[in-house]
Amino acid sequence: MQAIRNKDTKPEQLIRRLVHAQGLRYRLHARPLPDLRRTADLVFRPVKVAVFIDGCYWHGCPEHYLAPRVNAGYWSDKVARNMARDRDTDERLVEAGWLVLRFWEHEPSDLCADKIAATVAARRTTSGSPGSSRNDRA
Repeated sequence: MQAIRNKDTKPEQLIRRLVHAQGLRYRLHARPLPDLRRTADLVFRPVKVAVFIDGCYWHGCPEHYLAPRVNAGYWSDKVARNMARDRDTDERLVEAGWLVLRFWEHEPSDLCADKIAATVAARRTTSGSPGSSRNDRA
């Protein structure tokens, strides 16, 4: 289990690079809400956008998840708990006014980065907060 990366995965790094190249700045592996013991991969605090890049195996991707052959009961339950925690996290963030974006690791990174950039830009223009502009950093 120690060898399994839970952050800084290759898909995550690629998406981060592409988002950064578009001029966006973000917090890495940060808690969107201080009282929530869960971290998002990318956090854009001023516009309240939390981005998660989920691994196909650990989060139960409907296209790529294969049940394990060894110790199937334990690992299947573990993935089910992860999926339930993901839904709970989404609900809590939405209740607090956040927008949650979730991407699978197999999704094209450039499309994910474009969607993140478009979402952050849209939230900036609709936020209407004093001093907000297209040049503010997230």
